[in-house]
Order: sequence, then C-alpha cells, then structure tokens
Amino acid sequence: MEGNCLNGKVYLVGAGPGDPDLLTVKALRLLRTADAVLHDDLVVPEILKLISPAAQVRNVGKRCGTKTMRQEEINFLMVTLAASGLQVVRLKSGDPLIFGRAGEEMEALRRADIEYEIVPGITSALGAAAAAGIPLTHRDTSSTLVLTAGHRAAESPDWKQFAAAKATLVVYMPGHSYREIAGNLIDAGFAKDTPCAIISRATTPTQETYRTTISDLLRVPRLPAPTLLVIGEVVRFADGDVPGEVLGSFGLQQKWGVLTGSGLLPAALSSSDEEPLV
Repeated sequence: MEGNCLNGKVYLVGAGPGDPDLLTVKALRLLRTADAVLHDDLVVPEILKLISPAAQVRNVGKRCGTKTMRQEEINFLMVTLAASGLQVVRLKSGDPLIFGRAGEEMEALRRADIEYEIVPGITSALGAAAAAGIPLTHRDTSSTLVLTAGHRAAESPDWKQFAAAKATLVVYMPGHSYREIAGNLIDAGFAKDTPCAIISRATTPTQETYRTTISDLLRVPRLPAPTLLVIGEVVRFADGDVPGEVLGSFGLQQKWGVLTGSGLLPAALSSSDEEPLV
C-alpha cells in the first residue's frame, strides 16, 4: 500500500517457527536495516540478535495471556514511528497472516495512510511438521488440511465434515485443553485411535515431540510452550515410525508413548491415574 508520511513504512515480517536459518532473505535484510523493530514475545533470542544495533527494539508481545501491550497501543506505535519517517519492522513468530493479527494491523495502517508491506514467513504448522517428519497431506491418507487455534478447538466446533474427509488438523496454541479437544474430535466422528503429535519449540535445539492418540490426549505430559498439535493419519508417517504399521499393537503403542527431543523423558502413561476417553 502507498502512503505519504515522510517515506516511513511498516513491514509486517514473519520470523518463522524458530530456527534463524529459516528466515527469508528479505526478512534478514530488513532486520539489518530497520530503524525500529516491534517484536512478539515468541521470537527467539537468536533472531533478535540479527537486528541492527542502531535500531529501536521493543517487545510488544504476550505469553500465557499476559500482554506487554494492548493491540491498540501496538497499532498506535507502528503508526507514530512510521509517520516520523522511520522504517519499522513488525516482527511476528511464524507467518504474520496466520494467527498473527496482521489483519487488524493492516486496517490500522490503512486508516492512517501509512505504507506497509507483508513479508511472509514459514508458519509454525509447516516448520513443526517438517522438523518432526510429518507430511501434512498425503495422497493416500489426507488431502484436506485445517489450521485452527486452541481456544476454538476447545469450544464446540463443527468438525464432522473434517472427520468425514479424514482431514489433517493442526491446532495452534492448544494450551492444556487436551481433554476438551479430544472430546470434540470424538464427538465429530474422529476415531479414538487417530494418531496425534504434540510438537514443542519446533525447529529449535530444544524441540520435543510427543506422539499419542486422540483417546490418550488427556494423558500427555506438559511440554514447554509454544506447542502445536497435529491430528490425523499423516502422523503415522512421522520420523521414527514405519509407514503403514497399525497403531493397535502393544509394541507400537509403547513406541508412540515416548517423548523425543533434547530432553528424553519416560512416557508418563503408566503413572497416570486418569482413565482414557471412552
């Protein structure tokens, strides 16, 4: 969009899922030349180190519901900085157009007649799936991919069409609402033994992956945030598992109840007092 405020401009930039090597060339160039960078809390320190030392840098994100700054204040800050002639990078984890509130910020910039540009990044679903070796689509398994947010998944969504289509569901920010999510999936018609993967801190050195099934989602250990939940038959193709094996056997169930990553932990399933969903 074209603006007329002293040649200032705002770039809505995706920082990718965590690994600095997954930044786009354009994102890296902008970080090195920006006058000001307003970043989300989930942007990793290794990426923040790439910002020009001459730039103004401010954390405007939130984590676990605690907000550093309200969205209206972020909008005002972007407009004010750009209107003063600065090149502003609004740096967001993943891709700015997927659960990044870019739509609200674009509206605010348009109203203020501020020029802006969107620089896409690798969204967390793609980065996490790649890091865990999970194909989100597969011509023999799933041709439908659904991205949703955790708070929506824990409510009462109408997922019957996705169950019928054998879709792959990716839940961003699932929190710890696994009982509610599992209940909604089963009510929609997903099989209880549908495989799932929870991926924590995807593409970083501390990434952890826990594979389970819908019926056992309530038994999963608490992994460090941010996490992402992948649901669907494609999870059977994850790294470390043989494609085509049936999840019903005892050996495979044990194998899928293992946490993999930098801090290997026992499967926590045998110590749980909770009953599986029925």
